[in-house]
Amino acid sequence: MTDTSPINPPVRFTTEQLDWIAWLPPLPEDQLTERHHKGLVDPARAKSSYFMLLARDPDILGARTRTDKDIFYNPEGGLPRAERELAATATSRYNGCIYCASVHSRFAGHFSKREQDVQKLLDDGVKTELDPRWDAIVDASVALTATPPEFDESHILKLRDAGLDEAAIVDVIQSASFFNWANRLMLSLGEPSLPESR
Repeated sequence: MTDTSPINPPVRFTTEQLDWIAWLPPLPEDQLTERHHKGLVDPARAKSSYFMLLARDPDILGARTRTDKDIFYNPEGGLPRAERELAATATSRYNGCIYCASVHSRFAGHFSKREQDVQKLLDDGVKTELDPRWDAIVDASVALTATPPEFDESHILKLRDAGLDEAAIVDVIQSASFFNWANRLMLSLGEPSLPESR
């Protein structure tokens, strides 16, 4: 399953669906074992060169995917899905991960119905002003992503002032922290590409 697609890198942050081209050969789909399928969690991920590259270590991929799904899909309390996706979008925008920003900005816009604000974040960057609640989430996410991290009590106080309870604050921290790691992994293994049809 080595991806031989030509790389046509996007030149700006976008909500459009992008391809991702691995720099190392992903595991061929016909070599998947039961252990690999368990690691993928979702069978549809066998069509993704990113997940098929990570499937070379199926146990780690399984832990990564279950963590991702629990952070973003767990409906029990905390932040609404749109704002978890906003945290991932802000993190990805700050890190320069165009691929992850495209995925999570689509979700943030879809679930919030605030596509214009999400596009403004992509176009103008993480310093843009949206509203007090979203600004607090973006600021906290960026502070967690910075190297060295700049996140401190002031960010927690700003999140509380914006109406977030403890569970919601934990969701901001988890969403941003997970994608800070995920961006850096993805950026070190391949690159985004506009689909050939464009």
